[in-house]
Amino acid sequence: MDTKAMYKLGYGLYVLTSQHYGYHNGCIINTAIQVTTTPNRISITVNKSNLTHDMIINTGEFNLSVLTEDASFDLFKHFGFQSGSEANKLRGYPNAAMSANGLYYITESTNAYISAKVVHTFDLGTHTMFIADVTDAVILSDRPSVTYAYYQDHIKPRPAAPAPSPEAKTTKWVCRICGYIYEGEELPADFICPICKHGAIDFEKLE
Repeated sequence: MDTKAMYKLGYGLYVLTSQHYGYHNGCIINTAIQVTTTPNRISITVNKSNLTHDMIINTGEFNLSVLTEDASFDLFKHFGFQSGSEANKLRGYPNAAMSANGLYYITESTNAYISAKVVHTFDLGTHTMFIADVTDAVILSDRPSVTYAYYQDHIKPRPAAPAPSPEAKTTKWVCRICGYIYEGEELPADFICPICKHGAIDFEKLE
């Protein structure tokens, strides 16, 4: 089975934001779709290791900022490559504003944001799927939404090839999502990228 076929699906990329007891946080997700129009509902899927996941579990509310093709890699690094448990991502962040539900949305490289309230949750093992009623939706620009494929081809930097060494060679495995490199002869089947939280299936041997 060629797991790269999954990358042919039409994923978008979004900043998902929520809060709990006044602490605001956000993370990058790539699974958000409209599931019904009457009522107007969307679904999102969030890794359980994300602090934003726990905030949504506790409060049942979130904002989804739809990112555009002019989004910088720094934006993805800020919201996707650090943990909200260790860094307050929205404190002093200049490109965010608060919507009517008291949650932040991203104003930089964003063409719309959607506010939603959870009505159903489904445990998917490593992730939780949230089905939510849309409570507000605002268009911010007409710039095209960024797709996962566009991010891979035009935004994410290519990993640098390792410099040749006269010492014994070490096998390296690179994360296709964020470029993190794992060193070891074998990549453990249950390995999780410490940066973007994707699993071993998203790693490939660096030749």
